[in-house]
Amino acid sequence: MWKKNITHLNEFILMGFPTSPWLQVLLFLLFLITYLFVLLENLVIVLTVWVTGSLHKPMYYFLGTMSFLETWYISVTVPKMLAGFLFCPNTISFLGCMTHYLFISLASTECMLLAAMAYDRYMAICLPLQYPVIMTTGFCVQLIISSWTSGFTISMIKVYFISQVTFCGNNILNHFFCDVSPILKVVCMNFSLAEMVDFVLAIVILVFPFLSTVISYAFIVSAILHIPSATGQWKAFSTCASHLTVVVIFYTAVIFIRTRAIASFNANKLISAIYTVFTPMLNPIIYCLRNKEVKDAIRKTMANSQALFLRDSLC
Repeated sequence: MWKKNITHLNEFILMGFPTSPWLQVLLFLLFLITYLFVLLENLVIVLTVWVTGSLHKPMYYFLGTMSFLETWYISVTVPKMLAGFLFCPNTISFLGCMTHYLFISLASTECMLLAAMAYDRYMAICLPLQYPVIMTTGFCVQLIISSWTSGFTISMIKVYFISQVTFCGNNILNHFFCDVSPILKVVCMNFSLAEMVDFVLAIVILVFPFLSTVISYAFIVSAILHIPSATGQWKAFSTCASHLTVVVIFYTAVIFIRTRAIASFNANKLISAIYTVFTPMLNPIIYCLRNKEVKDAIRKTMANSQALFLRDSLC
C-alpha cells in the first residue's frame, strides 16, 4: 500500500500555532518585538567585542562568537514563524526545508562553544599562571573554528540522511520550523536509518561537550572550595556564574526537546519557541548584568556611536 502512495514532495506546510485571529496578531507582535530586541542586543555585543581593545580576551571572543551564532540562528527560525502568523498556508519548499534544518542544526555549534567557554574558565581559575600561555588568541581561534566546523559537518550529515527518506503524500509539519521530529512524523518508509543517524549524532554532539563542561566545572568547584576566604571564593565563582547559568538554561531546554519528555506536540512547540527565541534573548542579558567590564564597554560603544551619529547629522 505504501508503494502506491509514495510521493515526491516539492513543499511542506508549516502548521505553526493555529489559534484565533486576534491571538495570532498578538503572538506576531510579541515574537516580532522579541526578535528585533534579540538582534539588537546580540549585534551590540558583537560590535562591542570587536571595537573594544580591553575585551580582546578569550572569554569575550567566545561571547562575541556566541552572539553572532544566535543572531544567525534566530534569523533562520523566527521570520518563518512570523510568516505563519500572517499567511495561511505557510509553505516552505523541500530544498528550503532542508536548508532550514541545516542551519537550525547549528545549535550543535553552541554545545561546542559552551564547552570551550567552560574550558576557558577552568584554565583561568584552576591554572591561572598557565592561562595566558595556553589560552592565546590563536588557540581561541582554533577552538572557535573547530566548533563551527564540527557543527556544520554534523548538520550536513543529518540533512543528507533526512533528505533521503520517503514521503507518502502528507506534507503538513506540526511545527513552526523544519525540525527532525515533525519531518519524521510524515515519513512512511526508509526512515529508521535517518532516525538512528540523528540519534547517534545528537548523542555525540550533546553528550561529549556536556561531559567536557561538567568535568571543567567539577575542577572549578574543587578549586574554589580550596580558596581559604569567602571573599575569594565568591570572586572566583562570579567569573563563571554567568556562563554556568547559560549552560543550565541551554541544556535544560535541549533535554526536554531531544528526549521528547513532553508527549504533546503543542507543548514541544512551546518549549521549542522558548529555546529558539527567548534563550537567545536571555543569554546577552545574563552575561552583561553580571559583568561590569562588558557593561562599561557597551556604554562606551553606544556613547561613541551616538556621538558619531550626531556629528554626521550636523555635517
